[in-house]
Amino acid sequence: MGKPGGFLDFERKDFEYRPVAERLHDFKPVELPPLEIEVRAQAARCMDCGTPFCHGCGCPLANVVPELNDLVYRGRWKEAVDLLLSTDNFPEFTSRVCPAPCECACVLDINDDPVSIRQIEMAISEKGFEKGYIRPRVPMTRFRQKIAVIGSGPSGLATADTLNRAGYNVTVYERGQKPGGILRYGIPDFKLEKRVVDRRIALMVQEGVVFETGVNVGEDISCNYLNDRFDAICIAGGARLPRDLKVPGHELTGIHFAMAYLTRQNQKLGGESVRPEDDITAEGKAVAVIGGGDTGSDCLGTALRQGARKVELLEIMPRPPDARPDSAPWPGWAGTYRESSSNKEGGARRWCVATSEFIGKEGAVCGMKCVEVEWKDDGNGRKVPSEVPGTGFDVEAQLVLLSLGFAGPGNNKLVEDMGVEHDAKGNIKVDERHMTTVAGVFAAGDMSRGQSLIVRAIADGQSTARGMIEYLGRS
Repeated sequence: MGKPGGFLDFERKDFEYRPVAERLHDFKPVELPPLEIEVRAQAARCMDCGTPFCHGCGCPLANVVPELNDLVYRGRWKEAVDLLLSTDNFPEFTSRVCPAPCECACVLDINDDPVSIRQIEMAISEKGFEKGYIRPRVPMTRFRQKIAVIGSGPSGLATADTLNRAGYNVTVYERGQKPGGILRYGIPDFKLEKRVVDRRIALMVQEGVVFETGVNVGEDISCNYLNDRFDAICIAGGARLPRDLKVPGHELTGIHFAMAYLTRQNQKLGGESVRPEDDITAEGKAVAVIGGGDTGSDCLGTALRQGARKVELLEIMPRPPDARPDSAPWPGWAGTYRESSSNKEGGARRWCVATSEFIGKEGAVCGMKCVEVEWKDDGNGRKVPSEVPGTGFDVEAQLVLLSLGFAGPGNNKLVEDMGVEHDAKGNIKVDERHMTTVAGVFAAGDMSRGQSLIVRAIADGQSTARGMIEYLGRS
């Protein structure tokens, strides 16, 4: 343990942000990198618990948090980098976009502020790139088998990276113009700038992974093409079927799914061409975002940077409590009220609100009819929303963004052509090795487990790769 009682000497210090007035004029990262002395002080707060729940219950990747904190406190950065990379393929991603369930599982969180684990993880990964500790590591030997990974989001990249490091020949197919999936096209630059994604992709290329972009597998190339050339296939296309809100007026123009909106902005920032008829902008408009999760807050931050006249976030769920409720005991996810950097930049935020109708003018949305709801027991132990009489109100909106999550992978020609089966929820059915109902075809990430966190997608990609290695070893 680096500093016994360090949690008594140092208070938790979160990331500092660039001033709002400054950051709203660009898409550069909002978080300021902490000084090394600050990071080492934060690492000193770790209690070196006998049973460290942070990497058991808290981290899907099982990052060895106490040991990492001790190494950082002692300034042993290379050892910290090597230890972190032994469990996390992409710490530069998880340290930027993970909500840090490890911090909710920190023992210190029982009666104090938890250790700032995410901040320490980012410092380790950036030190690794800065000092050259993270560098191309080409496998010493290669197996003869070839593997295709369909999709280059977090689960696809983790699958490919794990397989490549084991010595397999991996080709990743991506229908976008550039690799990265949701990391590139779904998450705004102010949370995850794309130089970070490019840096990792370049490293994987140097290590031997082949990326084929602009390829819509199932359309541009067939499943027969893949079966003829590869010994195993992993489908990692993510959850792509967004939940809709089919109330009167949902066919009006100006109503878009959140991911389509965020993708257009990221494409433009990345220098990709976007047809004028496909562009979506909030400039000069009143914007309503339906759904108050991470994606909704990403829409808020993007709309403010595009010059929206005003932005309102409407969430049907109740406002979370400020303190951990009895229904969410430690060391599980706390379920407390959180504010993203975007929430701190402006816009109104309303809870327990349902949208009953979209209002249009000349075929375009101009507002919404909403009503307050309260959550009641339905008699079966479940809470359901119930409209509160007399609470109806209108919301002005020339742009409506639906951030309601995803219902599954949706229709996929490759999946259909391969004859892969789905489960009762519409996700791809897999066994304990992550193999689908078709031998040699595997599925990773949100396509098989449903919409989840990026850190869980990476963990699922690792697990899928291990299942593929076991399969190939027997074939």
